[in-house]
Amino acid sequence: MTTLHIKNGHLIDPANGIDGVQDLFIADGKVAAVGSAPAGFVADTTFDAAGLVVAPGLVDLSARLREPGYEYKATLESELQAALQGGVTSLVCPPDTDPVLDEPGLVEMLKYRAKTQDKAHVHPLGALTVGLKGQSLTEMAELTEAGCIGFAQAEEPIEDTTVLLRAMQYANTFGYTVWLRPQDPHIGRGGIAHSGPLASRLGLSGVPVMSETIALHTIFELMRASRARVHLCRISSAAGLELIRAAKAEGLPVTCDVGVHHVHLTDADIGFFDPNARVTPPFRSQRDRDAIRAALFDGTVDAMCSDHTPVDDDEKLLPFGEASPGATGLELLLSLALKWADDYALAQLQNGARPLARAVAKVTADAARVAGIPAGSLAIGEAADICVFDPAARWTVSSSSLASQGKHTPFLGYELSGVVKATIVAGRVAFQR
Repeated sequence: MTTLHIKNGHLIDPANGIDGVQDLFIADGKVAAVGSAPAGFVADTTFDAAGLVVAPGLVDLSARLREPGYEYKATLESELQAALQGGVTSLVCPPDTDPVLDEPGLVEMLKYRAKTQDKAHVHPLGALTVGLKGQSLTEMAELTEAGCIGFAQAEEPIEDTTVLLRAMQYANTFGYTVWLRPQDPHIGRGGIAHSGPLASRLGLSGVPVMSETIALHTIFELMRASRARVHLCRISSAAGLELIRAAKAEGLPVTCDVGVHHVHLTDADIGFFDPNARVTPPFRSQRDRDAIRAALFDGTVDAMCSDHTPVDDDEKLLPFGEASPGATGLELLLSLALKWADDYALAQLQNGARPLARAVAKVTADAARVAGIPAGSLAIGEAADICVFDPAARWTVSSSSLASQGKHTPFLGYELSGVVKATIVAGRVAFQR
């Protein structure tokens, strides 16, 4: 294994409280030392990071890689390359592939295919129920042995709450985490925009906030009965966040994330029926968007994720109501996290905390803690998964600038800050710009 010396960089490692100019020394794929070189260290390669930020590799809690089954939308090769270009070194993929990730052999195949790409680390979520049909529980123990880090229903709610209760009881028995996106199985089902004045004016069927809050009430009651650990995916509303804040204060073992697009956009960004703004859950009101920003700051929201969902042209370039929901996000996660820090956190900071470190934490250490994976830290002995970026450099989001096979995002044409200069995976420079 080669040795690497990253010098003169601004090291931000929220997990270990580091925020300042320090050198980083890497050997055998792991962090060998921070600050001063260890005895006898000789660098095979030296990387001068003057003027750049050196941070743990990003951890993305929701990235659809579209394999197996949807290779016409994206492939492991294209999406893992996009991850590297976005500074993402570890990503969690939902189980809604084709076939669904409900059997150990499928999980092992995905893990093997991802490993042969030799790019970012892939951590699959197993299906909570067979075929995501909400009826029979999967063999969670076998799926865990195959490499699953938790269990989810993706976008398929479980209609029978008895099934969900049993799933949570089983998960609690073995210490597994259940990942759920709170949505009522009936209210708002088939809706395509946030229920409100704008959807009414545009003639779009709505998804009311109570679709999220009713589901949250149910989940929290089942948590009280089962004591299962639950991660709530892509919260979208102010009312939902208030319920989560109360559940955390009560002591329920719950965490949550938000899609990074929802940190910035509202239902007004649908504009003139822009299909790039068709996402799930839908963009909500400005009040909801502002509540998400505040909840990220106060810690109610544990992490931001890209909610990367590549969609091909045939399914996206359609009238708004017919277009498939989803947006590419792997390469936008860092820049949009930094934009949150610039737009919101700077004016709100207390206790001397720094906005850049806050933004980095939400997509590294905090996300890794939620997922329960060994990532998001540059402690000595940890895997050398690193993102080196220029926080001041600007880039324009365009189809040509994205490595992802999915070129559709509501941020097309935006100029954003934060350019990844190098992504290091297990001590190897996997991407360099």
